Amino acid sequence: MPPPASAPKPVPVQTVTAETRSVDLMRSGLGLATAWNIATITPQVSGKLIDVPLREGEAARAGDVLARIDPKPFQAALDQAAAKKAQDEAQLANAKLDLKRYTDLVSSNAVPRQQLDTQRALVNQLDAQVQGDQAAIDTARIQLDYATIKAPFAGIVGIRSTDIGNVVSPTSTIVTLTQIEPIAVIFSLPQSDLDVLQAAMRNGKPTVLAYDQQGKALLGRGMLDVINNTIDQTTGTIKLKARFDNQSHALWPGQFLQVRVVTKTEPAAIAIRSDAVQRGPNGPYVWLVGNDNTARLQSIGLGQIQGGQTVVTSGLAAGDRVVVAGQFRVTAGAHVAEAPTETAQAQEGGR
Repeated sequence: MPPPASAPKPVPVQTVTAETRSVDLMRSGLGLATAWNIATITPQVSGKLIDVPLREGEAARAGDVLARIDPKPFQAALDQAAAKKAQDEAQLANAKLDLKRYTDLVSSNAVPRQQLDTQRALVNQLDAQVQGDQAAIDTARIQLDYATIKAPFAGIVGIRSTDIGNVVSPTSTIVTLTQIEPIAVIFSLPQSDLDVLQAAMRNGKPTVLAYDQQGKALLGRGMLDVINNTIDQTTGTIKLKARFDNQSHALWPGQFLQVRVVTKTEPAAIAIRSDAVQRGPNGPYVWLVGNDNTARLQSIGLGQIQGGQTVVTSGLAAGDRVVVAGQFRVTAGAHVAEAPTETAQAQEGGR
């Protein structure tokens, strides 16, 4: 009598348990970091450039002096305007005294009224002249102020375009100033995401994550600031703008980035390791292990994939055990046994 056939050995596998976790639902796109503000520093008056206090690449605070133009011609013009006003004010004071005298004399018919009217007109003329002198002083003072160019906002000084000693004019460029705290990231998403983005904006500005060009290193965390008012008909995309505080200066103008927008947070999503998911002719599936260590194929619905974890929208419940290594030797109804990772991977490599 032949000996009974021995039972097949359990298939060595590694399993994990599906768990409930909070998952951020995201939309991803490519973006470009741009300065929040950028100013091309050009003079508003002509003259010789005598000083550029800040070095190239140095941080400037709002109000810091970026450049100085020789102020002597503008100071001379201011002094001249002030002297002219003082001269005209003296003439006006004398004309007012004469007006008072003529007023008294007219009342006693000592001088003709025409002479009084002429003197009154002279007083008005000199008064207007003094006002014009004050306007000339204000203009000269503005010109003098323009000789000192100050930073309109805090930013980084760029490479200088004009050296000290050159004569500059309103058509000259001295340097550029870029504001990188905060900094903007411009990116695009498909127009099909517009409803999701608008819904997220109604609940408060969504979080935006900026990664390096390879999508590995997180460089900054900001907020979605603007959804553009038109859709690009040539590409079918919507342009968006995010704001980042960027105190670490990890983001730099002109830098290409991978951008992810958190549109919603699922507080109790079912998630498993992404390497548990298999794909077949009928869609994605996993090998589900029952309490008796028997495997069966389970079709699932997929959601977000992030950081090696996949959200399962249907087909699994929290606590279900699924195979993550050794699944290529598993068949429906096969008995499985938990094995070290190396053993399960070796079985998988020798299939």
